[in-house]
Amino acid sequence: MAVLSTPKQKISALIITYNEIGYIERCIDSIAFADEILVVDSYSTDGTHEYLQNHPKVRVIQNPFENFTAQKNFALRKASNDWILFVDADEVVSEKLQGEIVATINNPNACEAYWFYRNFMFQNQRLHFSGWQTDKNHRLFRKSKVKFTDKKLVHETLEVDGKSCILKERLTHYCYKNYEDYKGKMLRYGQLKAKESFYKEKQFNYALMILKPFWKFFNHYIIRLGFLDGKKGIIISYLNALSVLERYRELKRLEKKNELTYYLVMP
Repeated sequence: MAVLSTPKQKISALIITYNEIGYIERCIDSIAFADEILVVDSYSTDGTHEYLQNHPKVRVIQNPFENFTAQKNFALRKASNDWILFVDADEVVSEKLQGEIVATINNPNACEAYWFYRNFMFQNQRLHFSGWQTDKNHRLFRKSKVKFTDKKLVHETLEVDGKSCILKERLTHYCYKNYEDYKGKMLRYGQLKAKESFYKEKQFNYALMILKPFWKFFNHYIIRLGFLDGKKGIIISYLNALSVLERYRELKRLEKKNELTYYLVMP
C-alpha cells in the first residue's frame, strides 16, 4: 500500500529596499534557502539595485516608495508562493531559524502566521534592553490568510485570518549602522507617523509635543532598562524620543500647510 506524503511547501522571501548596500548582501545569503527571493527596490542610488539585478537567485522590481504599508502590499501581490517570509534588508536569518522556518511551513498543523522575536544589534554589539527586548513582528505567514492594514503608514500591522504563533529562534536585526543613519531613519518614521495622525484628523498639541518625547525616553531608558546598555542605551533612547518629537513637529507643519491651502482656495 502506497504511503501518501505531504508535498514540500514552497516559500517566497520578500524584502523592500532603499540604499542598503553593505547590509543587503548578508541578508540575501541568509535567505538563500527560499524558493523565491523577491526584492522591491525604491530606486536605490548606492548600487543596491545593480547588486540585486546581478544576483542569480534574486528577482528585483523597482517601485516608487509611498509608505511602508503600500510598498509591502505591493511586494505581497508580486510573490509567487503562498508561504511568505518578510525580512528587512538589515536582518539576518540564522541557520537555526532557517531550519525552524522550513520545518514549520511543512507541518500540516502550522498556524496561519508567526511572530518573530528579534535580537537588536548596535553596530556589531547586541542591545539587551532599551525597550527592544520584547519586540516581535509577524514575519512568516500564508499570503492567502493575511493583509497589511491600510490604517498604518509605518510599523505596518498584519491582519491575520486565523491563528498566530511564535517561533523559538530569533531574527538578528542590525538596526544601528551609525548615528546619522539611525537618526535619519527615526526622523522619517516620525514624519510618516505624523501623516498617519493627520489622516486620522488628530490635532497638534503643544503639551503632547513636550510630554510624549520625554515619556518615550524615560520609558526606554529607565523603565525598559536602557541604562543597562550603557552609552548605547542613551543613544537609542534619545533617538527614539527624537522620532516622537519629529512626529509632532511634522503634524504642526501639515496643519499649517492645510490651513494655508484652505485660505488660498476660498472664493
